[in-house]
Amino acid sequence: MGHTAEAEAGSGGLTATEHRLANGLRVVLSEDHLTPVAAVCLWYDVGSRHEVTGRTGLAHLFEHLMFQGSKQVHGNGHFELVQGAGGSLNGTTSFERTNYFETMPAHQLELALWLEADRMGSLLTALDDVSMENQRDVVKNERRQRYDNVPYGTAFERLTALAYPEGHPYHHTPIGSMADLDAATLEDARNFFRTYYAPNNAVLSVVGDIDPEQTLAWVEKYFGSIPGHDGKPEPRPGDLPEVIGEQLREVVEEEVPARALMAAYRLPHDGTRACDAADLALTVLGGGESSRLHNRLVRRDRTAVAAGFGLLRLAGAPSLGWLDVKTSGGVEVPRIEAAVDEELARFAAEGPTPEEMERAQAQLEREWLDRLGTVAGRADELCRYAVLFGDPQLALTAVDRVLDITAEEVQEVAKARLRPDNRAVLVYEPVGGTADGTDSDEEEGADR
Repeated sequence: MGHTAEAEAGSGGLTATEHRLANGLRVVLSEDHLTPVAAVCLWYDVGSRHEVTGRTGLAHLFEHLMFQGSKQVHGNGHFELVQGAGGSLNGTTSFERTNYFETMPAHQLELALWLEADRMGSLLTALDDVSMENQRDVVKNERRQRYDNVPYGTAFERLTALAYPEGHPYHHTPIGSMADLDAATLEDARNFFRTYYAPNNAVLSVVGDIDPEQTLAWVEKYFGSIPGHDGKPEPRPGDLPEVIGEQLREVVEEEVPARALMAAYRLPHDGTRACDAADLALTVLGGGESSRLHNRLVRRDRTAVAAGFGLLRLAGAPSLGWLDVKTSGGVEVPRIEAAVDEELARFAAEGPTPEEMERAQAQLEREWLDRLGTVAGRADELCRYAVLFGDPQLALTAVDRVLDITAEEVQEVAKARLRPDNRAVLVYEPVGGTADGTDSDEEEGADR
C-alpha cells in the first residue's frame, strides 16, 4: 500500500477517506451501513476529448469492449457473474471520462473488485477480431437507435459541432461517426488500452456497507500488481473565448412531430463559482414547471408544449447552457425565439427574485441529495471530483458552494453569457412545413 490520506469532510454525516496504491491507483472509501449493499465505481481519465481526428468514437467503443471478456472472465461473463450474484452493472462514456460500476450485495463486494481488476490488468489477453467486430456492430446499432433514427436524435451532435469549432476536442460527441467506427482497427483498440487503461489513470471508489480495512486489503490483492505507466498524452486544450461573438445557426428539415428551437450557450467551466451561478440562472429560467420559460411559453402564451433550460457541466472546456423548446400546433419558431430573448433580457436586467433564488437553490440541493443518497450515486460523485478536480472530498460539500451564490452573481452571469451573440441555434422544421403539435420522447443529450 502506498500513500494513505485520512480525511473526513462532508455534509449530513457523510465521510470519505482516500488512499493510493504504489502503482498510482487512487482509492476512495465511504462507509454507509444503512443497507447491506456496496457500490464499486471506477473512473478512467479518458473520454472523447482524448480522441484524434479519424478515430472518433473509440473511447465509447472501448467501453463496450471492456464487457467482452478478460483473462479469467470469458465472453459475457462479467454480466453473468454480477447479475448472478444479485448485482447490477453498466458503463458510460462522456467527453471527459469513461466509468464502470457495479452495485452488489455487501457480501459480494470482493467479486466486483476482482472483476474490475481482471479486466484492467488483462483485457488484451481476450481482445480479438471477433470481439472487436461484435462490439463495433453494437455501437453502430446504438447510434442508429439513439441518434440517427429518432426524432431530434442528432440535435446534441449538431449543436456540439456548432458550439465548439472544428479541431476543438469537444467538437465531436462520444458516440463517434459511422465512418470512424468502421475505420477503427484491432490495433487501434489495443493501443488505446495500453495508453489509458492503467491504474495511475484511474480512481476507484467503494461506498456502502463495507469494512474499510478488508476492502483495502482486497484492492491491494487484486489491483496492486497491475503496473502503471506514464505514456498518456495530455488532451488538447479546450479553452475558448468567454463569448462566441456571433449567433451560429442551422436549420434542419426532418420528419419530426413538432417544430423545435434548441440552443447552446457558452458558459463558465465546471468547478467555478460562475458555473454554479449559471446553474442557478438556468434553473430559474427553465428548470421545471415553475420556471420562467415554462410559465411564459407553455402556460401563458401556449405557444409551446415543452420548454426547458439545463446545464451541461464540463471541466476541460466551456460548459453549455442547453435550451430546448417544442412548439405547439402551427406556431412558428421566430415567435418562440422572440419570447425567449425577451425573457432572457428581462432576467439579465432584473436578476432573480428572492423567492426564485430560494426555489432554485432548494432544487439543486435536492438533486445533490438524490445523487449522494444512494451508494452508487455517491461512488460516482466521489470519482468525478477526484478525476476532474483532484479532490473527492469536494463531492460532499458541493451543495454548500451552490447555497453560497448570491443573486447578484446569478444576474451577472446571465447578463454576460445568456445573449444572442453567445449561442449556437438549431431550428427543426417538419418535412412539408407543418407540425401537429405533439411532443416526443427524447433521448438523453449526451452519449449513454
